Amino acid sequence: MFELEKRDIKFLSGVGPQRAATLNKELGIFSLRDLISYYPYKYVDRSRIYAICNLDAHMPFIQIKGEILSIEHAGEGRQSRLIAHFSDGTGVIDLIWFQGIKYVEKNLKVFKPYIVFGRPSVFNQRIQVAHPEIEPAEELQLSTIGLRPFYMTTERMKRMNLHSQAIEKMMRSVIQQITEPLPETLTPELITEHHLLSLTEAIRNIHFPQNTELLKRAELRLKFEELFYVQLNILHYAHDRQQRFRGFVFGKIGSIFNTFYQQNLPFELTEAQKRVIREIRRDLGSGRQMNRLLQGDVGSGKTLVALMSMLIALDNGYQACLMAPTEILANQHYETIRSMLFGMEVRVELLTGSIKGKRREAILKGLLNGEVQLLIGTHAVIEENVQFAALGFVVIDEQHRFGVEQRAKLWKKNVQPPHVLVMTATPIPRTLAMTIYGDLDVSIIDQLPPGRKPVTTLHRLDSHRESLFHSIRRQIAEGRQVYFVFPLITESEKIDLKNLEEGYLHICEAFPQCTVCKVHGKMKAAEKDAQMQLFVQGTAQIMVATTVIEVGVNVPNATVMVVENAERFGLSQLHQLRGRVGRGAEQSYCILVTGVKLTDETRKRIDIMVRTNDGFEIAEADLKLRGPGDLEGTQQSGMAFDLKIANLARDGQIIQLAREAAQHVIETDPEGNSPHYALLWKQLQTLRKEMTNWSAIS
Repeated sequence: MFELEKRDIKFLSGVGPQRAATLNKELGIFSLRDLISYYPYKYVDRSRIYAICNLDAHMPFIQIKGEILSIEHAGEGRQSRLIAHFSDGTGVIDLIWFQGIKYVEKNLKVFKPYIVFGRPSVFNQRIQVAHPEIEPAEELQLSTIGLRPFYMTTERMKRMNLHSQAIEKMMRSVIQQITEPLPETLTPELITEHHLLSLTEAIRNIHFPQNTELLKRAELRLKFEELFYVQLNILHYAHDRQQRFRGFVFGKIGSIFNTFYQQNLPFELTEAQKRVIREIRRDLGSGRQMNRLLQGDVGSGKTLVALMSMLIALDNGYQACLMAPTEILANQHYETIRSMLFGMEVRVELLTGSIKGKRREAILKGLLNGEVQLLIGTHAVIEENVQFAALGFVVIDEQHRFGVEQRAKLWKKNVQPPHVLVMTATPIPRTLAMTIYGDLDVSIIDQLPPGRKPVTTLHRLDSHRESLFHSIRRQIAEGRQVYFVFPLITESEKIDLKNLEEGYLHICEAFPQCTVCKVHGKMKAAEKDAQMQLFVQGTAQIMVATTVIEVGVNVPNATVMVVENAERFGLSQLHQLRGRVGRGAEQSYCILVTGVKLTDETRKRIDIMVRTNDGFEIAEADLKLRGPGDLEGTQQSGMAFDLKIANLARDGQIIQLAREAAQHVIETDPEGNSPHYALLWKQLQTLRKEMTNWSAIS
């Protein structure tokens, strides 16, 4: 950015080695350049002074000017606090400190004019402000404050007195040192075409905006730049791959595909399935290596589409393979596919970590000599010693469990990389798909197969548990099975596991005639599998579990999903859980159980779940409510970069602009060697070095 990137943060006035170490560890800030790239999360208008008589406890922040009338101590020990009675002549409020009392008291003077800023609340019918910012009135130039930046800080930073104000002070010091324009990171034509601020102006106004208009323009410039380089990276990578790797041409549809289509097809394909198979066939015949993302809700028939696509590879003399994230899911795919291929001469094998000895040797030998045509497996498939005669087609299920690197390992299984079809049941909003899976073409199955009924979703309160149990007993009496799911969130793991254990005992008591099994992530794999099998085989009528059952368990006879403490789950997670039921012909139910007190956001989440079964609508809503960082799976997903300022939920339009701009650069300069774009390619290289994660996608 400028020579400040070479200057260590510890040499900035007021930082020093200890604070620097905290900034390194907590925020990854090492240089002055890192510091100015740490953006505020909100701004508060500090240009206005309120009169105490006009204050309202519901105001988010207040700023008043007046004097301290008197100071007193109240409470003892841990309850002790310092109270200053503050007046501006129109009324009196209390300023309160619970910590750092000695330091605060030493610096306060009675009848001296101060400006106080903070968040109001009411206690004993009197307005008070706890731990306000308080500064001598003569030192504060109100007109210059305007919009004040606020920076996110951690508990550890606060203990070092590195609160938002301290960062603001450091920021001001650095910005004042920028006396010459910063070197540009975008070309003049991009800046002109999109009416962007210069980098220097954007940095100044993102930290200390002169007005709201300039703040908006600063945000646009920095968001556009961030998203532009993300898109340039993805598109360059995709283009590079297309140039380097030719795809196998599967020119014919032969007897294996036709036999399956005419004799074994379990049900008539939906229009959506037919459309996706046509898209895949087009790719397979094009000579380009296919990389396609197949999205479809749970139960939309993705596995059937994947199987039919793999059969095309077999017809053309190649092997195919399907990778699943867990052994349970791999087993299920194996059973499903074998039953679909019943009576056909296709050798299908299963390869997971637990398959050992002679059986494993026979499979590896069969893969090498081409006798094994279709392999289903877990990560075990990517191991070095798993060699194929001619791997031509790979299906990866539940993509967010596999990063881009694992996809790359698969490509090395043949002279040319195989065609890749990635499947996910987590619907991904378009803006997110464009950013996370920007190197993949997208196909969507948006219809349920005939005979599948949408799941009915109901919201029930904790206090009405007896009537809920009554209706569940009716379902069990009709021979159905039931899931009870408890949250398991890492931060409160012990409490959650205790709740699950208590819930399990409570359910055993409430349903004494039933066999109840229990599954959670802390169990050993063998124990977990044994419990799962009890439910899959119908021996157990009720399964009590954490979200480990979210992906993949297929029990058509399970018709009720009860989600305990539903307020603690995200929308995408609730939608995934709901997908565990409704797999048979019977009407299924998802019951979301919550307490009475719900926040507005939680109520919105529950209402959306009750109202719609449309996974894409739910994913869009989830993205808006929670932001992409929390979206199911995106943490491991190949979201190969951290966004500092852009928000994938709210900046869809900017993503689109950035993608079009990046696309234009790739089309004009595909090899990245035109002097006209040298600045952009150089900046991309710098970003790749800085953000280790980016290399995964390059």
